[in-house]
Amino acid sequence: MTTLALSIGSNIDAESNIRAAVNELRMEFENIRCSTIYESKAVGFDGDNFLNFVVLADTDKALTDVAAFLKHLEDRLGRDRQQVRFSGRTMDIDILLFGDESGVSCGIELPRPEITENAYVLQPLAELLPEALHPATGVSYGELWQGYDKAKQKLWPVALDASLGKI
Repeated sequence: MTTLALSIGSNIDAESNIRAAVNELRMEFENIRCSTIYESKAVGFDGDNFLNFVVLADTDKALTDVAAFLKHLEDRLGRDRQQVRFSGRTMDIDILLFGDESGVSCGIELPRPEITENAYVLQPLAELLPEALHPATGVSYGELWQGYDKAKQKLWPVALDASLGKI
C-alpha cells in the first residue's frame, strides 16, 4: 500500500462539496484520515474565503489511476476547467505526496511545491504527519510549520469534521 496525501479546497458551496468529496474518497481509498478543516482568504485573487484540509489515505492504485480518479471527482463536483487559474473552485484536489515519489510523475511534481509555500497546505499536513520528513528538504512537516511565517497567510480552524461526516 502507498500512502497518499491530498490537499482539498473549496470556496463555492464548500461544506456540501467537501462532504461529497470525502464520501467519494472513502469509497475509493482505504484508511482515510482527515486534518482539521481551515478557513483562509483566497490566495492570488479577490474572492470568497476557502475551506481547506488534508486527507491521508492508503492505496494500491498507480499514480496515473489516482490522478485520473481525482480529476474526474473534481469534474463531477462542478469544477470549471475553463476558468482562470486563480479563481473560485467548487473543488480543488491536489496530490501532495504519493509514497516516497520524488520528481515529476504523470505531470505532477512530487512532493508538491505548495507544501512549503502555503499555510493552508502545510499546517494540516503537519497536523497529520508532524514527524514525517519532507523528501526534498529532509525537515519534518512539524518543523516546517513551526518555522513558517504565519503572518504571511492567516487561517483559522472551522467547526466542521470531514473525518466523521459532520459537515
